[in-house]
Amino acid sequence: MNITPQELKARLEMGKDFRLIDVRESDEWAVARLPEAELIPLSQFQQLAPAQLAPEEKIVLYCHHGMRSARAQAFLKAQGYDDVLNLTGGIDAWSTSVDSTVPRY
Repeated sequence: MNITPQELKARLEMGKDFRLIDVRESDEWAVARLPEAELIPLSQFQQLAPAQLAPEEKIVLYCHHGMRSARAQAFLKAQGYDDVLNLTGGIDAWSTSVDSTVPRY
């Protein structure tokens, strides 16, 4: 299941009741990130995520364009996580449609 940048913005404005996880790598994280996000790079995701994320949590994943976060979402779903959303278009879509101050790269 996906969430659009506008839907994510609305959920953030209502008060965050989910974990926002960035699956990009640390060099990308240094360039731009979403407010209140946590970094769990896809290159380490299978090792780190099960210890850092609980299956009952609400989770929103994002990356640059949505492809890597979709892979992370599929991994979590296969591990029994039920409430996992993927940000459609990733941080790039967030920058173009919600907050143009977030750098594009």
